[in-house]
Amino acid sequence: MARIETPRRIRGTQDIFGDEQRRFAHVLATFERVRALYCFQRVDIPVFESTAVFARSLGETTDVVSKEMYTFEDRGGDSLTLRPEFTAGIARAYLTEGWQQFAPLKLTTSGPVFRYERPQKGRFRQFHQIDAEVIGAAEPAADVDLLVLADQLLRELGISEGVTLQLNTLGDAATRDAWREALVAHFEAHRGELSEDSLTRLEKNPMRILDSKDPRDRPIADSAPDIDAYLTDEARAFFEAVTAGLNAAGVAWERNARLVRGLDYYRHTAFEFVTDRLGSQGTVLAGGRYDGLIGSLGGPETAGVGWAAGVERLAMLLEEPAAATIDAVVVPMGPEAEARATGIVADLRRAGLAVEMAYKGKMKARMAKADALGARFAIIIGDDELAKGVAAVKTLGAGTQAEVAFADLAEALR
Repeated sequence: MARIETPRRIRGTQDIFGDEQRRFAHVLATFERVRALYCFQRVDIPVFESTAVFARSLGETTDVVSKEMYTFEDRGGDSLTLRPEFTAGIARAYLTEGWQQFAPLKLTTSGPVFRYERPQKGRFRQFHQIDAEVIGAAEPAADVDLLVLADQLLRELGISEGVTLQLNTLGDAATRDAWREALVAHFEAHRGELSEDSLTRLEKNPMRILDSKDPRDRPIADSAPDIDAYLTDEARAFFEAVTAGLNAAGVAWERNARLVRGLDYYRHTAFEFVTDRLGSQGTVLAGGRYDGLIGSLGGPETAGVGWAAGVERLAMLLEEPAAATIDAVVVPMGPEAEARATGIVADLRRAGLAVEMAYKGKMKARMAKADALGARFAIIIGDDELAKGVAAVKTLGAGTQAEVAFADLAEALR
């Protein structure tokens, strides 16, 4: 008989369990709690969209679209793509579902995203993000709200130490056009020294050269003109309002004039929370204002600003999370006790108590299981206890034991 080969986990994916899952769950639970404090609504969107949604919003020339998207044709012949990020799908939903009537909308979501890239520490092909967006608010106060939310999230996760908020302005449309022209002139003067990737970007996306990691490009990028000389009065006032808001909220930040977003629909604020605790891949949360995105998808010109963070990266920065606590383990001895214990376990769980049943092995092994699970109490039921209508309740930390009537168990455990 042919041997059946055991299936393997696909490269770049992960099975999240145990301590890793506790870290992961803690990030999501903290995010849900903090977003509610800031009055953001939860939204869930499809895992796949029409490929055009991402091609138009992320830009055909970006690495994500040209190299990293999971794109396939379905049985109807439509080109679909597994989402590589959330913003484009949320913008599409804003248009197709008629959410304009609710603007300004403060939305959060989370879930898996997909990019075909080289797997490495904290980077997977299926990974998970949390995401926050404000759509329909052109005011700098929306940027401040999102940044303070991000800062509080990192603080409540206990990972803000050593994480720095880097901030830049990309200006308004007039600022970007003037700056782009100056950048093209600067890079053209050094065309012979640029890397192949940067020569391609020079034609389509010159701002992206500023964040090139290629050592050949760094001296040229570092000597490129700053945006500040090209800021309009309106763009300067917008950035000053954002920084004043952060100062008022007690959020520390530093200026990084080389922080860019290459696509034309990005405006004004761009930001990253960075740390040196994750090696070279130091960004833990990033975002910016994208006032031109919904227009690029065919909708009316609509302001937008948002950020995303990788759940896996945030989880890697966490302290050891505490294991989930269990209120009690029920230890029945004998078939009659087991039958009675089934009802008791159900009643205790309905009363809001976390209860497990230890129904395998000898008494010593069952008590060992109760200890291993970190339970506060062991509830022992045997023939003697059945006859008296009580359970022997052992406090595992102290080693003390008392008899408690079955009807009073929930109250006694509390």
